Order: sequence, then structure tokens, then C-alpha cells
Amino acid sequence: MKIVFDFGGVLFSWHPVRMLQRELPHVAPNAAAAVHWVAHIFQGYAGDWGDFDRGTVSVPELVQRIATRTGLAAADVRTVIDAVPRELQPVPETVMLLRRLHAAGHELYFLSNMPAPYAEQLESENDFMRCFRDGVFSARVQLAKPEAAIFELARERFGAQASELVFLDDHVPNVEAARSLGWHALHFSHAAQAEAALRELGWHA
Repeated sequence: MKIVFDFGGVLFSWHPVRMLQRELPHVAPNAAAAVHWVAHIFQGYAGDWGDFDRGTVSVPELVQRIATRTGLAAADVRTVIDAVPRELQPVPETVMLLRRLHAAGHELYFLSNMPAPYAEQLESENDFMRCFRDGVFSARVQLAKPEAAIFELARERFGAQASELVFLDDHVPNVEAARSLGWHALHFSHAAQAEAALRELGWHA
């Protein structure tokens, strides 16, 4: 069996409402305003941001597209884009789980929707990336979750049958997509919950 980690919201923190309140207080002075702008900027990680995840739009193009669509100032949009890596901080409890699983000899992989500049930064700044045998970043294959094609590509790349893969993701549509293709998929909420679920499957860290 092989364990596959998502990144944002699983191995790395991802709180876009908090991020917008911190980075754009004049636009998102409270949680309600931040929720509004998160929906319009990220579009549920479809639309413009989905193309950024898929690696088919550059940062300057993304800034222009979001600014034109939302009416936000281009400088504010760029501030948000530049702030994302600062928000994607390692979650200590999940990193500890990853390291224990690695020490126990489990095969570990990742499958993450991640724009290319963020992927490069995460790889260069986090030594625990060495725990992974391999992984797939969406921007490098120009596919994105929850599309079936990226799961199939990952399965083939990891050299596994679908039934051999356990996938940890915090986004329900991605979990459902993986399950529909025969993967074991767990809806991640926090490391202790994930570890308990893995133990139920007979996997011990």
C-alpha cells in the first residue's frame, strides 16, 4: 500500500480568509468581506485560479484576469498571489505524521494542485520533501484535481493499482473523485484523525 498526501490544508496550512484579512485589510476588513473576496478571487479553485493551478496561465496574466473580472486593483491581486507562499506553512502535526510513516517504511507520495512558482518554493524550503518517493504537482502536468486524468497519471507514475493507494485530502470533491476511481481516500481534517483512520486500515506510523 502507498500513502498519497495532498499539500494545501493537509501538509501545509491554508486559510485564505485569514490571509486576505491580513494582506488586504482595506478590502477585507472583516471575515464576511474576506469570504466574499476569497470566493471571487479563487473561484473554488476553478476558473482563473484553476488555470494557474494547471500551469496554463502566468502570474501577470492571472493578475490581469482577476483584476478585470473582479474590479480589484491589480496591485491588490498581486499582493494576494505573492502572499500565498507565506500562508503555506508546514503543519507540524502532519509533518510529524509524515516523518513517522516514512521511518516505518511506508511508500509516500504526493498529489497536489499547485502553481509552478509555489511548487518550486515548497520543494526548496522543506527538508521533509525527501520523505516522498515521488509526487505530482498539477502545474507540471497541466492537469488538476478533481479531474480523473490527474489521478490516473499519478497512479501510473506511482506504479500502483488504485486499490493500493490511500489518499489524504481536505477537499471533498477530490476525495470523491479518488474514490470513484477505486482509490482509498480519506477526508482529512487534522493529523490525529488521519492517523486514526490509517490505523483502522492497518497502517501504523
